[in-house]
Amino acid sequence: MSFYSYKNANPGNCPCAINGDALSGLSEKVCIQTKRVYDSGLIQQQLSKERVTITSYAVVPTCNCTCGGNCCQNDLPDPPAPVAPITFESCRSATSAGKITDLTIERLCDRPCFARVRGTLQIPIDILFSDSRCVQYVGQGSVEMDFDVLLSIPDEAIVPYCIEAMVSAICVSGTYEGDNVFKMDICVTAALKVIAEVEILVPSYGFCTIPPSEEFAENVCDEFFSLPLYPPSSLCDDSTAAHPNCGCVAQGNTCGQQGCGGTRTACACSGSANSCGCR
Repeated sequence: MSFYSYKNANPGNCPCAINGDALSGLSEKVCIQTKRVYDSGLIQQQLSKERVTITSYAVVPTCNCTCGGNCCQNDLPDPPAPVAPITFESCRSATSAGKITDLTIERLCDRPCFARVRGTLQIPIDILFSDSRCVQYVGQGSVEMDFDVLLSIPDEAIVPYCIEAMVSAICVSGTYEGDNVFKMDICVTAALKVIAEVEILVPSYGFCTIPPSEEFAENVCDEFFSLPLYPPSSLCDDSTAAHPNCGCVAQGNTCGQQGCGGTRTACACSGSANSCGCR
């Protein structure tokens, strides 16, 4: 199973949505070691005609040949050099962690809590391409993006803060120019974060109960067997009992008319809770 499997019969000690009072069930205050985010800012740019040089490449282990008589070579210790012409296929960021270089932080006199944060963000990317033999390769390279932003910076302390970047990039188009250089249009999203390693006190519901793993099986009946045996009752019937979800529109204590159980009926509010009883 997993935390969210319909077979899990013990949701009380598993991560899930809270029904009712969120304070109910809190059992202790726990000190955890984590990274606190003091501030964060999003940067999105399109890098047009960006030239990227691949520093290494490898043969893609799966075959996708379209030329008759050609076979793809898989997991070769020394991959053969690509044979021109080279065809660009796609690219995307190789990891979500960006590397920040040439970082400068200048506090602002007129805004004491803020600072001008400048630097260069290096984003590793994987470039997928193929040669004239229909052999697919993946090459490793990186793109650079300068940033100049305002961020809220905490005061100096024994535990230092630092600037980190979470990145994601994808290529719109690209061509091969020769000498291991590709020219591409790249969409980049980066989230700059001011963080510090801290010990923080949080309320706790106790330890998680980890359910046993559910073995994968192509059992087409599982979803069917998980359905209720009988269909649920309709929202409205012929009784005058209050139905809080009968579909009536309440304004103050006046209910409008709206379809209720497939029939347009008049609704009357019962009490200040504006729960409508269908008649």
